[in-house]
Amino acid sequence: MQRILCISTAREKLDAIELDSILKVSRRNNAAVGVTGLLVVGGRRFLQVLEGPDDQVAAVFDRISRDDRHFAVVKLSKKTVETRLFGEWAMGYRTVASAAMPDEGNLSAIVERLIAPIDDIVLRAEFTAFAALHAAA
Repeated sequence: MQRILCISTAREKLDAIELDSILKVSRRNNAAVGVTGLLVVGGRRFLQVLEGPDDQVAAVFDRISRDDRHFAVVKLSKKTVETRLFGEWAMGYRTVASAAMPDEGNLSAIVERLIAPIDDIVLRAEFTAFAALHAAA
């Protein structure tokens, strides 16, 4: 299996309805091909991890790269893995506005809870740094 971590920027800020629509389609498409992952949105920036069978993860990443709603898609890491970190989520998702948690609005705390079970120190660091950078966005 492969795990890809990528970041991109939306051409314009998306509202909750647009984000929910993207998420619904992503979850359906990812589940159909056995891809799981996590998406965290901070302002117009998207940090996403995809994991699953090599060819399917590559195809999902290629589709994301061609999506004209965003630009500057950068693959931060690509790693061969034996087990999933996000096996229960066709696409886990959080933004400051959608997080229904006690400290709603605190992106750093939300992301910390989401990644708590992750034992990949580099992946944890990427999400933690992203949350810290975009918490005020």
